[in-house]
Amino acid sequence: MSPAMVGAAAEASDDESQFQKGVKHLCEKAISRVPGKYILPVHERPGRAAIGNDAARVDEGRKLMSLPMVDFAELRSSSDRPRALKSLAEACEQYGFFQVVNHGIPEEVIGGMIDASTRFFGQPYEERARYMSSDMTSPVRYGTSFNQSKDKVFCWRDFLKITCEPMPQVLPHWPSSPPDMRNVVALYAKETKCLFLKIMEAILESLGLPLPATGRGSVCEDGGIMTQFEEGSQLMVSNFYPPCPEPELTLGMPPHSDYGFLTLLLQDRVPGLQILHGDNWVTVKPILGSFVVNVGDHLEIFSNGRYKSVLHRVLVNSTESRISVATLHSLPKECTVSPAPELVDEANPRRYMDTDFASFLAYISSCEPKKKNFLESRKLLS
Repeated sequence: MSPAMVGAAAEASDDESQFQKGVKHLCEKAISRVPGKYILPVHERPGRAAIGNDAARVDEGRKLMSLPMVDFAELRSSSDRPRALKSLAEACEQYGFFQVVNHGIPEEVIGGMIDASTRFFGQPYEERARYMSSDMTSPVRYGTSFNQSKDKVFCWRDFLKITCEPMPQVLPHWPSSPPDMRNVVALYAKETKCLFLKIMEAILESLGLPLPATGRGSVCEDGGIMTQFEEGSQLMVSNFYPPCPEPELTLGMPPHSDYGFLTLLLQDRVPGLQILHGDNWVTVKPILGSFVVNVGDHLEIFSNGRYKSVLHRVLVNSTESRISVATLHSLPKECTVSPAPELVDEANPRRYMDTDFASFLAYISSCEPKKKNFLESRKLLS
């Protein structure tokens, strides 16, 4: 290899290592253009739906859409609960997303989580880098893009992923800086787990399933499904999206669905989340203090396709950074997920094969995750 080629290869390697350090580290150099590593193919850029063979132009989100609302005050009322359950079922069937208000989690817990995340990402790179890892089983992982070891084009996002169970074992691994980080995360994890359990009870009821469900063929052998949810997996992901000099060329996160039963998303006031509704990308209107909840792949499987996980993505902008915190909830990692027996009959045949967390990890470790490809690999019937 000629000296020029060696030099070019070394320069390319240096550039790649810079991208691996994250978008915030890159932005601290006051860049004015988006590096090529982050520029999406034309048909995948914001403003294009890329549905089927069409690349239809869509509204970039200046008109914000309000999601179907689930009011917990109504779910707690015996007289209002049937109407609230009907609204919940319609939201899961038609949107795969809904907004939860009057959920009971104190404002200081919600505000504290956004504040702690902001302060974590505001630390020097050397402090954040202590938690960088390519090990997807690590209890704490700081990284960038969507899957930085597989993504051909990087997305404009840095993340901190924290495993929340079993709490006594994983907590010592959590970031110790900012000093209050562990206490804030532990309290937030406890509150969101309780909220998840209440929502799942309502979802099971909306599907016409008995409480507690027996779990035959759907969950681990011992205990009903709500017991398994209480002991289930919980992953917290804090996302940071810095201002982007050319937001029309890239995304904060590419189109994807979530693998668990439900994801509870806390957003700051900056819009960015888009969901695929019909054939259009629509931007979700942030409501401070509320949670955006979406159906995950496991719930689509469990409901035998009645409730569907929906593709969503994240836009970035040129003027403001954005923080969000997602908690992904499912059954314990050793459990198998399959359609609930009560939802399978001659008129509604089984549509999905069994799956588990090991299968999901093996899939995303072997290929670049795209859209709902993992769920598609579990389908028996369309």
